[in-house]
Amino acid sequence: MRNINYIVIHCTASQPSATKQSILDYWKNFLKWKTVGYHRLIDANGIIHELAKYEQVTNGVKGYNSESIHFSYIGGIDEKGKPKDTRTPKQKESLLYLIKQAKKQFPNAIIQGHKDFGVNKACPSFEAKKEYSNI
Repeated sequence: MRNINYIVIHCTASQPSATKQSILDYWKNFLKWKTVGYHRLIDANGIIHELAKYEQVTNGVKGYNSESIHFSYIGGIDEKGKPKDTRTPKQKESLLYLIKQAKKQFPNAIIQGHKDFGVNKACPSFEAKKEYSNI
């Protein structure tokens, strides 16, 4: 098992109506990635899609992927493309579940949002570090 130092929270920076397949297609066909961006993806109904095993390195945060696992909800922008927390109650519930399970497996891992790595992004469009500070 990899040494996991971070549990990173993301949004897809898409409309909440985007599909798992459209996101996978974007990574493969537009970005030309050979690997997915996240380990788990949560759709608007709160359904958790496993995109990669935790042993696999994904494309979540450049420079930190070998020591991170990545969770994302579909959404994160408003109808004009501006950053917005669009999480549904079901997405919030599923995200909290994933984080709690991951903390049991990786108790020393730090929970933070993608933007907390000093990148020029609003992702995950809410203050993940603050929201999950008590886990």
